[in-house]
Amino acid sequence: MTAIALQKKLENVVDKSSGLLRRTMVALIIPVFNESGSVAAFLRETRGIIDPLESDQLGFTLLFVNDGSTDATLETLIAAQKADSRIRIVDLSRNFGKEAALTAGLDACDADAAIPIDVDLQDPPEVIPQMLEHWQNGSEVVIAKRADRSTDTLVKSKTAGLFYRVHNALSHTQIPENVGDFRLMDRAVLDVLKDMPERRRFMKGLFAWVGFETSVVEYKRAARSGGRSTFTPWKLWNLALEGITSFSNIPLEIWGYVGSAISVLAFLYGGLLAGRAIFFGADVPGYTSLMVSILFLGGVQLIGIGVLGQYLGRVYDEVKQRPVYVVRKIYEGEE
Repeated sequence: MTAIALQKKLENVVDKSSGLLRRTMVALIIPVFNESGSVAAFLRETRGIIDPLESDQLGFTLLFVNDGSTDATLETLIAAQKADSRIRIVDLSRNFGKEAALTAGLDACDADAAIPIDVDLQDPPEVIPQMLEHWQNGSEVVIAKRADRSTDTLVKSKTAGLFYRVHNALSHTQIPENVGDFRLMDRAVLDVLKDMPERRRFMKGLFAWVGFETSVVEYKRAARSGGRSTFTPWKLWNLALEGITSFSNIPLEIWGYVGSAISVLAFLYGGLLAGRAIFFGADVPGYTSLMVSILFLGGVQLIGIGVLGQYLGRVYDEVKQRPVYVVRKIYEGEE
């Protein structure tokens, strides 16, 4: 596909203030955290894809969000910007996490469409022309689905599949399986996402919740081009909890049923003990059974309090109304 193939869609983009045709812009949103070793390879591969697509009607912006990197990532990006004016850099004041960095990129994006993409090249830039073609054909969202995750470890691929199944079983908002943040979103979708006020943001869920006309392209997930993933098992576990508690109240409802079931069992067992005492004389239960019962009920109560605490913590964070991120500086490319 070339920029000429997009001509029909591009011709419909008119500046409302002047009534003249304007250049359609697509922004690649790239959150980075300690990725100084990956930036050069990413730019090389991505430029090889987007440069042939650029024309008087179609342009690209490379919007990097530096999420408080402690290595030379920012310096690397500033140096790259001097050679490529399409690069913009949003430098956050500290590390806020990928969800916040992605939100910062979406908020800073003023293009006609946006494509969040990882700098490690596991999201292949080669898919971008296919996304643009679907967009030209009327899709407002084009999601990229991982058809092959053989580069992931067995544990990661299995736990990821388990998360999608559990989340979709508990939530009315269905997240497509094996789909990450890599997708194309039209300006209309971006405007809705920017207006959503919540601060504890699970972006995959928000992307699915907004809806819009959606199409799918598939790709094979590649190995990282450099560096190491900053997502530890603990961070992935917390992200999974964030996703479930953001889009489902069923964990809260479950404990009402658990409590009711235990109450019924306790009532039946109490009736059994009373009947045995009335008809067969006093019966003193053993110490072991008593301790097991106490510990079981105590454990159930603590689990229920823990589930309640997950939701209460979300409410606490929302009512404080702190910003999702803080921007230290924005570096604009010089034309």
